[in-house]
Amino acid sequence: MTRFRKRKKTVIITFAEHEADILANLLRNLVELLYDGMPPRATESSDPLAALLDNDGPTSPPEDVVLQRLLPDAYSSDDNASAEFRRFTERGLRDTKAGDAKRVLAALESSTADEGITLEGDDQLSWLRALNDLRLAIGTRLDIKEDDYAVWEKLPEDDPRRLTYDLYDWLGYLQSALLHNMR
Repeated sequence: MTRFRKRKKTVIITFAEHEADILANLLRNLVELLYDGMPPRATESSDPLAALLDNDGPTSPPEDVVLQRLLPDAYSSDDNASAEFRRFTERGLRDTKAGDAKRVLAALESSTADEGITLEGDDQLSWLRALNDLRLAIGTRLDIKEDDYAVWEKLPEDDPRRLTYDLYDWLGYLQSALLHNMR
C-alpha cells in the first residue's frame, strides 16, 4: 500500500512493487500518447533565437479526445486565434507534460520498495502535474462527468470499466495525499 511521509519540505512516497509498476506503465502510455502523431519539426536550427520562436507546431486540435482534453483550444470562439496559439505552444506543452511524466517514471525506476522516493519542491510539482494528466486521460476515456461519482462507485465488480475507474480513483488518492503532505 502506498505510504506518504513528510520531512520538513520533503515528501517521501513508498509504493508496493505492483503499485510502482502500474504507475510506471500508465506514465509510459501517457508519454507515448503525447508524442503519437506529432509531426517532426520542419527544420532543426542551431540558432537559439529560432529555437525560441519555434512556430512549426500543429494548427488544428488533435483527433484523440484525450489529447483534446490535455491540449485544449485556447480560444473556443475564435478558430484562427486558437490555431495560431496552438502552432506556437503545442509542442512545448507536449514536451512539458512528457517531461513531467518521464521525471516521475525515472524516480519510480530508480527507487526500491524499501527506501521510497524522496520528492523535493520541483519534483513534487512534476508529480502533481503528471498525476493530474493521468487522471484527465483516464477520466476522458471513461467519460467521467463532474457529478456522477455515485454511478461509478456502484459499478459491479465484473464491469470491464471497474478496474480502470479504480485506477482513476487511486490516482486521485495519490494526488490528494501528495498535496496534503506538501503543506
